[in-house]
Amino acid sequence: MASQKRTPDYSLLLLIIALLIIGMIMVYSASAAWAEYRFEDSSFFLKRQLFFAVLGLVAMIFIMNIDYWTWKSLAKIMIIICFLLLIIVLIPGVGLVRGGAQSWLGIGAFSIQPSEFMKMAMIIFLAKFLSENQKHITSFKSGLLPSLSIVMVAFGMIMLQPDLGTGAVMVGTCVVMIFVVGARVSHFVLLGLIGLAGFVGLIASAPYRIKRITSFLDPWEDPLGSGFQIIQSLYAIGPGGLMGMGLGESRQKYFYLPEPQTDFIFAILAEELGFIGGAIVIILFAFIFWRGIRIALGAQDLFGSLLAIGIIAMLAIQVMINIGVVTGLIPVTGITLPLLSYGGSSLTLMLVSLGVLLNISKHSRI
Repeated sequence: MASQKRTPDYSLLLLIIALLIIGMIMVYSASAAWAEYRFEDSSFFLKRQLFFAVLGLVAMIFIMNIDYWTWKSLAKIMIIICFLLLIIVLIPGVGLVRGGAQSWLGIGAFSIQPSEFMKMAMIIFLAKFLSENQKHITSFKSGLLPSLSIVMVAFGMIMLQPDLGTGAVMVGTCVVMIFVVGARVSHFVLLGLIGLAGFVGLIASAPYRIKRITSFLDPWEDPLGSGFQIIQSLYAIGPGGLMGMGLGESRQKYFYLPEPQTDFIFAILAEELGFIGGAIVIILFAFIFWRGIRIALGAQDLFGSLLAIGIIAMLAIQVMINIGVVTGLIPVTGITLPLLSYGGSSLTLMLVSLGVLLNISKHSRI
């Protein structure tokens, strides 16, 4: 497709870099004590995060210069590869178990999480499918059902690990894309009721998920067990007040809040930088969402628009879930905070996704 080349959205690029820098500072601050105790190197987690940040930035810049239409032609291959990876990770002795989920594949000294790759592959595949079949989307049989079928197959495979958080982000992202392209609200109401029943079934089928719900409703019922994380998170946020206790001055990171550099990094940020620091991070994310929506609205074709919507919806859903968990608004799910939390696969894949969004911005009428 012919297009006049333009520069990428530099406002979006600066926002991404700003959050990455904040993330690096907070990963070091949150993890230094734990890293010193476990590895005798206070910068252990920072070094690894810096490696993946540099790798992700290089990949983002590379992807930013590849026309996004290229991914449309590769959509089927990508989704097949990701399904194969989801099968391989479930093979006993091959997939690595962390946090009770067999979600990782070891590659040398590092590991990857296939479900993270599946999220982006599904966005690309669904953007292609919906852009080519938009006229059928109001039909449940020929439009909505085929769209959701492949999403639910992928969700089912992710749940076999099990990883409800990642699966929920993927499904939520795809639902946003399908809704935006013009699916009927009545169909969503029906599927929403079915989905709610299924969600309740998934929770009831696993005792640890039931504990997460009960600890969400009353964390003090089991303060040393299922309610421990959320109580310690709130203990971190509370003393932060308006201005915070000061960078590096967190108390909860000293072996009270488990793995504070990952899912609960926002709690340490709020403790050290206060309400103002937390608000600045949320505002930066809000500006990214705004730029992403502008890019989607100005995209040259439906594929580009849906691709941009999918990427920004994935980012927004992860941010809302993570901050919701940390502040006690929703049950614990195990979702990282994009661009800030420690994690190689999630950070690299998010930067790659944003690289695609930046390329769309080069061709967008904004």
